[in-house]
Amino acid sequence: MINRWSDDRAAQFIEQYRKKYGEDLAVGLYVASLIGAETRLVLHGGGNSSVKTVRTNLLGETVRTLFVKASGYDMASIEPDGYTGLELDYVGKLRSLEKLSDEDMVNAFRTHCLDARAATPSIETLVHVFVPGKFVDHTHPDSILALTNQVEGEKHLRAALGEGVSILPYAHPGFPLARAVAAELERNPGARAMVLMRHGLLTWGETARESYDTTIALASRAEQYVEQHARKPVITAAATPLPLALQRLAAAAPVIRGLLARPTGNPDRPWDRVIVRPLINRKILDLVDSGYAREFAATPPLTADHLIRTKPSYLWVENPPFEDPAAFGEKVAQGIRDYAAAYDAYVDRFSRSRPEGIEAADSLPRVILIPGLGAIAAEGSAAAADIARDIAEHTLEVKAQIAAMGDYRGMEERDIFEMEFRAIQRRKLHARPSPPLAGHVALITGAAGAIGAGITQELLEQGCHVAVTDLDGDPLHQFTEEMRSLYGPRVLGIALDVTDSQSVADAFGSVIGAWGGIDLVVLNAGIAHVAPIEDMDLETFRKTERINIEGTLLMLAESARLFRRQNTGGDIVMVSTKNVFAPGANFGAYSATKAAGHQLARIASQELAPMDVRVNMVAPDAVFSHGARKSGLWLEVGPERMSARGLSAEGLEEYYRNRNLLKAKITARHVGRAVLFFATRQTPTTGCTLPVDGGLPDATPR
Repeated sequence: MINRWSDDRAAQFIEQYRKKYGEDLAVGLYVASLIGAETRLVLHGGGNSSVKTVRTNLLGETVRTLFVKASGYDMASIEPDGYTGLELDYVGKLRSLEKLSDEDMVNAFRTHCLDARAATPSIETLVHVFVPGKFVDHTHPDSILALTNQVEGEKHLRAALGEGVSILPYAHPGFPLARAVAAELERNPGARAMVLMRHGLLTWGETARESYDTTIALASRAEQYVEQHARKPVITAAATPLPLALQRLAAAAPVIRGLLARPTGNPDRPWDRVIVRPLINRKILDLVDSGYAREFAATPPLTADHLIRTKPSYLWVENPPFEDPAAFGEKVAQGIRDYAAAYDAYVDRFSRSRPEGIEAADSLPRVILIPGLGAIAAEGSAAAADIARDIAEHTLEVKAQIAAMGDYRGMEERDIFEMEFRAIQRRKLHARPSPPLAGHVALITGAAGAIGAGITQELLEQGCHVAVTDLDGDPLHQFTEEMRSLYGPRVLGIALDVTDSQSVADAFGSVIGAWGGIDLVVLNAGIAHVAPIEDMDLETFRKTERINIEGTLLMLAESARLFRRQNTGGDIVMVSTKNVFAPGANFGAYSATKAAGHQLARIASQELAPMDVRVNMVAPDAVFSHGARKSGLWLEVGPERMSARGLSAEGLEEYYRNRNLLKAKITARHVGRAVLFFATRQTPTTGCTLPVDGGLPDATPR
């Protein structure tokens, strides 16, 4: 493992943060960034760091202060406000207590914060308090866990790490662990680090670099030891080719995603859906194809820190029949039923120990191992699924290292239960209420245009994962980057030509490969052409027809096939037009082809209803732009309309505003909210057209 300390970089952190936060916290923040950037040390909010320093209060008094990482913050991206300052003298006195509940511990922290607005400190705060070093780092190095989670783990640790490192048997995280750490340091005051069995590594020092150097040195020693003592490496009899695994994923992911959806009891929105994230690479394929993987799936996690993300075990699918889709679906469904029954039995065994008001979120697996395909992680968002996926990847690799050395020994089942059903841990998962479209996936065609952009933003703001599609080019790439900068991994950009059946199939496949499936398809791509019928160019008409009719047909057909495999219903919303009901002169190509597409959607509403797929239309009047993004349709149509009426661009927009009953300017956001109405299933409606036009009597659907 590489020591990445840089005096120059440390100085940059000090220069950036010293004036407002002090030099001690600035350099502590630098070490946190170094640790957080190394996934072999910590993953997604795991680990912790602290610094003991001083602050001056409002009375001018000097207060000894502990700054410790707050619960749930990620060391890779933490900023100074991710640390909470505590009155060190007070919280240090908690060492004298024999017992301290989580609730009382958190209350003691909250009532002795330097800032009442600060985030709640980590569950491991008292460990940092009781360790005398100025700087303290708590990590979960893969190499250390590869030694702690073995039957002869302590023997291996002593051989690998040498003198000066204490080894502490597993203790319940929180106050019990903090007291055990303090007691061990009283017995062995010369220790410079401590290994927490089946938990991680604790280092400290009077300087931030001293603690960091110790972390890297010990993790590196453990790495070398593991490599040198691998006697029986994992061997795969028949390795699955990577392209074959990805091909199987395309067929399997929607089925699995549908089976993992949880019933809600709400007939309008009957499913709580999940996002499926694949873990398929050469190393993982070799592991799941080996004789060890089934055992890996059943054994406990490496550390309690991973438990709330992945559950106590993974689902293993034995001999998956990929060649028979129906049999594969039933095989996975039975596996999920068996997993749920075993999980419920585990919960029942310790039901008397469960804190009041803490229930299991569900009985479904978070990670599924499938020989011949790889691994799949499922959670309510791509970000949460990525955490489970990344933890699973590291866990499987570490378990393979252990298998090469000896026998795995994980946490005891009661300890697992007590951590999984611990209120202070659960708060990390449910800090905020879920938005209406959490766990949902949408695909929008023509997303880089004005209306498409407005719909995209409306859905993203409601928690949806959105695949923005359009013809390949700068508008799509720029819009994708813009949305990703705001909404992160919930945005996927895909080049799509709706007139090309292979392009349509590939786009759906890309979304499936990224998130497992689709719940909402928004048919927004379309083009217009201005010409009287007697002057209509046939090839131009055919181009309009290919996009507005054939494109609609291809998208409807591919959506239907996916929704059938997923088997949890879905929604299709077509962006139609007021011209379907009130066509205009010189607008025959657009009006006729949009009317045909509209009719296809109405027919789809009848054909797909048995699958609980609702198909509805929104019919906006003129939308000229969305922010700086101009409407492609109005760039085509606008000049003729301005010329015919003798208006400027501003005058044309005013003309359209004044022609509706409400004198309303129709925006892309209005169209987005109409789509949202259908996407959130506010009413049991299908085959409906919702005008978004401010009131145009001649365009009212009838």
